[in-house]
Amino acid sequence: MREYDLVVIGSGPAGQKAAIQAGKLGRSVLVIEKMDVVGGVAINTGTIPSKALREAVLEMIGRRAVGASARLDSATQLQGLVASCQRVIQAEVALVRDQMLRNHVELATGTGSFVDDHTIAISGPHDTQQVHAKNVLIAVGTHPARPDSVPFDRHNLITSDELLHLPHLPHSMIVVGGGVIGTEYASMLSELGVKVTLVEGRSRVLEFIDAEVGEALQYHLRQKGMTLRLGENVVSIDLIDPPKYAKSGNERMVEATLESGKVLRADGLLYCIGRQGATAALNLDAAGLSADKRGRIEVNEHFQTAREHIYACGDVIGFPALASTSMEQGRVAACHMFDKPATATAELFPFGIYAIPEISMVGWTEEQLTKENIPYECGIAQYKEIARGQLLGDEIGMLKLLIHQETHHILGVHVIGTGATELIHIGQAVMAFRGTVEYFVRTVFNYPTLAECYKVAALNGINKLQSV
Repeated sequence: MREYDLVVIGSGPAGQKAAIQAGKLGRSVLVIEKMDVVGGVAINTGTIPSKALREAVLEMIGRRAVGASARLDSATQLQGLVASCQRVIQAEVALVRDQMLRNHVELATGTGSFVDDHTIAISGPHDTQQVHAKNVLIAVGTHPARPDSVPFDRHNLITSDELLHLPHLPHSMIVVGGGVIGTEYASMLSELGVKVTLVEGRSRVLEFIDAEVGEALQYHLRQKGMTLRLGENVVSIDLIDPPKYAKSGNERMVEATLESGKVLRADGLLYCIGRQGATAALNLDAAGLSADKRGRIEVNEHFQTAREHIYACGDVIGFPALASTSMEQGRVAACHMFDKPATATAELFPFGIYAIPEISMVGWTEEQLTKENIPYECGIAQYKEIARGQLLGDEIGMLKLLIHQETHHILGVHVIGTGATELIHIGQAVMAFRGTVEYFVRTVFNYPTLAECYKVAALNGINKLQSV
């Protein structure tokens, strides 16, 4: 039986970075991946595919932040869109594989499961082998929740995993769930001319983001023709025969009944409520571990489980469940297990929502500051008052700074519009170094750039603070 310093189960963002970090420390590392390719959900079915699809959609509509929807009228055109995504996915898979091999990380294809807390069985396509691990990292990620009450058929009634495998675009689509995944895909489908109805049980989509930004997003989605059913819960979903007047010609349609009694019908339904930790096949009991009802594993501040030599990182441990934070968790965990000093993952991390339009945020929201009785003022810059915003034709973009009334420290940054997920990092850096709003007033930004929004928002905030 071969022995390794570290066996990683899962090759997603957390697993990749942990394996590479351990490899750089000269340790023997084996990564077990159940798929035929490395990269996990992030590269193969989640983060990269959805963002690649978004870029392909924007390319197709002329990369305009606001513009007329473009309807794909054939399966061939849709497949061209998907082919563009596949090129990106394949390039990312090759890059990750090359990085692992250059750092002497071994790869094994199969499903990893515990025999005991140091022994891992690898059930491959042709045989099963066992390896001994001094340390183990569980980085198996999550998969979309599939309640038994929902009759998924991978064609009309799907999760995000199946979206890129549709033979053609539906004429109409119900999206259940107004979280990040549901909102991102709903906005893309709407841009492609699909008649989208988004159902969300809470009072607004993306409830965790700044309310003003959320309202701007909802306004834009409605302007693009999307129907939002907010504060509504789905009580049943059924596959039905289409009525004779149906436009799609599909053999079946989907019917969703809401708690209020409303009945929605569409050619397809995308179910985006919740994700489940992919821990069912791990045989955690054999290692003296367990997962909660959502398949998540509890860890300490060093990402150690109840067995100190077994670590867990990434989506499988829950919040924040971002590819970016998962990468850092994996690196920090590998450093800790091999006694290499490493700062813990920063509490100040950005969120990126790749809807159309794009949204990003870091730090506090207005609602949180109000709840905590923290005195603040906000400074706002509209893209339409920035030369670069005019050049881009982005009339809805906005950047908001939340400023402490007394210390003038930046407490939060919220952006909606073109390049939001790139622009946010300027604010993140200033916040990390405890910068004040005066920094942005004194700083010279390239002209014309969207970064100028920081100066305009800072001046707007300073004017408000001086009048308090």
